[in-house]
Amino acid sequence: MSHFKINYLLQNSRFVEIFFMDERLKAFERLLNVMDDLREKCPWDKKQTNETLRKLTIEETYELSEAILSGESKAIKEELGDLFLHLVFYSRIGKEKQQFDVADVLNGVCEKLIYRHPHIYGDVEVKDEDEVKKNWEKLKLKEGKKSVLEGVPKGLPALNKAQRIQDKVRAVGFDWDNKEQVMAKVWEELNELQDAVATNQQDEIELEFGDVLFALINYARFINVDTESALEKTNQKFMNRFQWMEKYAKEKNLNLHEMNLEQLDEIWNLAKQTLNN
Repeated sequence: MSHFKINYLLQNSRFVEIFFMDERLKAFERLLNVMDDLREKCPWDKKQTNETLRKLTIEETYELSEAILSGESKAIKEELGDLFLHLVFYSRIGKEKQQFDVADVLNGVCEKLIYRHPHIYGDVEVKDEDEVKKNWEKLKLKEGKKSVLEGVPKGLPALNKAQRIQDKVRAVGFDWDNKEQVMAKVWEELNELQDAVATNQQDEIELEFGDVLFALINYARFINVDTESALEKTNQKFMNRFQWMEKYAKEKNLNLHEMNLEQLDEIWNLAKQTLNN
């Protein structure tokens, strides 16, 4: 490309935007073409259905989640690519069934986003994130939804589901005023759990334990903590420490199964100190 063309592009931002947008479109078109080839020529890809892909998509989503927690940009990029492939795969199957194609999918989500963001594409004014969420839920009810909780997937893991439920009801004003109130609720639920344990009634214990978890998830929102991410980080931290213990015991010819709790705790503290450093 000549210096004249480069200077012209730099001076005309719209041309620059189109240039880079074309690169994105070319990459997406390439993926669509690869998907067509796989569907028409690969024995494995030919046999796939929405149902067979479903569990694989769930696995890919978890792998993306792990990559995000790792903070490794290369891993995130690769897992995003895998997820893109699945979305294009479903769209290709939809086209074969004459139900929808990838253009219908993308145009549908664009229309929904434009409709639900009147503060961007209309004359509605908002002052903060909370007002955006409230408007979002109001618009969804106008679309025919009978409850603000309809958008919570039934198959969502319980921890994530609790967080989504609380986010949804918060958008219509059903929420605590401050984190102190929520912490008081946590202590209240803990006391009720202790009372339930004393009765030795398992069903009641389980219900009260669930209330404690729900209250803690509520508190997490008020201190800007993602419960799933926080728990997974703790899982990884515990696993790293325990695996260090196993390695240490092997190096010292020790058998963890034959050690008492006091001895195990001593190695555990050594693992904490070593890994923290």
